[in-house]
Amino acid sequence: MKNLIFIFFVGLFPAQQSWNLQQCLDYAAANHPLVKQATVNIKKNDHQIAASKGMLLPSIEAGVDHSYSFGSSINQSSNQREVLNTQYDQLKAQANIELFNWRNYVNISLSKLNKETSSYKLKRAQNEVKLNVIQTFFIYQNSKSWLDVLETQISGIEEQIKRTEKEVEIGSRSKSDIYDIKANLGTLQEQWVSAKNQRDLAKINLLNALAIPQDSIDFVTTHEEALAEDDFNQSDFTERLLENNPAYQTVLAEIKAQEKTVDLAGSAYLPTLNGSYSWSTFYNKSLNNNASTASFSDQFSQNKNQSVFFGLNIPIFNKFQVKNNVEVAKLNVINSTYDKELIVNNLTQSINSIKAQYINAQEKYTLLEANFENQKLSFQKSEEKYKEGLMDAYTFFVVRNNWLQANYNLINSKNDVIQQTELLKVLKTGL
Repeated sequence: MKNLIFIFFVGLFPAQQSWNLQQCLDYAAANHPLVKQATVNIKKNDHQIAASKGMLLPSIEAGVDHSYSFGSSINQSSNQREVLNTQYDQLKAQANIELFNWRNYVNISLSKLNKETSSYKLKRAQNEVKLNVIQTFFIYQNSKSWLDVLETQISGIEEQIKRTEKEVEIGSRSKSDIYDIKANLGTLQEQWVSAKNQRDLAKINLLNALAIPQDSIDFVTTHEEALAEDDFNQSDFTERLLENNPAYQTVLAEIKAQEKTVDLAGSAYLPTLNGSYSWSTFYNKSLNNNASTASFSDQFSQNKNQSVFFGLNIPIFNKFQVKNNVEVAKLNVINSTYDKELIVNNLTQSINSIKAQYINAQEKYTLLEANFENQKLSFQKSEEKYKEGLMDAYTFFVVRNNWLQANYNLINSKNDVIQQTELLKVLKTGL
């Protein structure tokens, strides 16, 4: 069984695929368990709508009874009580219908509103999954970039140690240069172990955000265009993102559904009109040897009976149950309006935070680009000085690491810009 499961997952995720962010988002929006659950709930709502409409239809049932009676009973022929042993067979059919019950019509409307709410909840689930994937995706990319920087630093310092040792042998460098460089190698190796652990944990979190059990995917970044800053300057920027957000649309739909439950509870105040139709016939046979019995076909025809019934039920007093149900439903509406206020506050904060982080990330990226170029020039000049013997090994090591750190900061800043852009895209589209 375990082998079959392994083969199944291998078939789903071939060895080491490469996914970019968009592929991750597409996969999560279609395959995450939260999304699948929301999809199932929509299908359940379809059945609930059909069930609500079905309450407008009559219910029909038919039955056959077969019984024996021994001892004193009523003779069906003479209508007198006698000591009889009889066989009794009955064939019956009945149809019942609620000709008027306002609750049924309200239930249909409520079921449709519940389906609308479930549709928004599906979009909300997709949004939440996407936002989580975006954040974990770039956490992983940043941790991977930092590990690459440390590996480059360690590789460079090991080469520098070898080169310096040769220079010490020929007398062009002092032996203290080797000690200065080796003193930093252990620190870098310790940082590398921590960075490797952070990268591995970040990937586990990303796989979990995608609901993928197997580590068989390499996540890569691609060039992404930034969102135009002009969008931020529009007066209705936050309002538009808020109105398009599925979480906001969900709470509006829930308020409508709660308002409809007030009508549903109040429908118990109204009268109901019911109707029914029944048809039956029977066959009665005496088991006494000296008794004469009409044939089955004759009795079937003679004993036929039909009835039509109409009933009007008017509620007068119900122990205040309906009144309390209506009041509770009204309080639920009030609670839903408070939920709306909470959603508006949280979404406004999220949208404005992402907007502020995006603007700051772009400004930071611009500054880091300039710093990166300066660090690069500094490294090139320092490398020339080091080769000419005008700079000691430790100072050159510091300059080189500063340049690598500037490179990582630039990558990290660019990822931050792209991350905020992708978060805004999800909020903008509203799916």
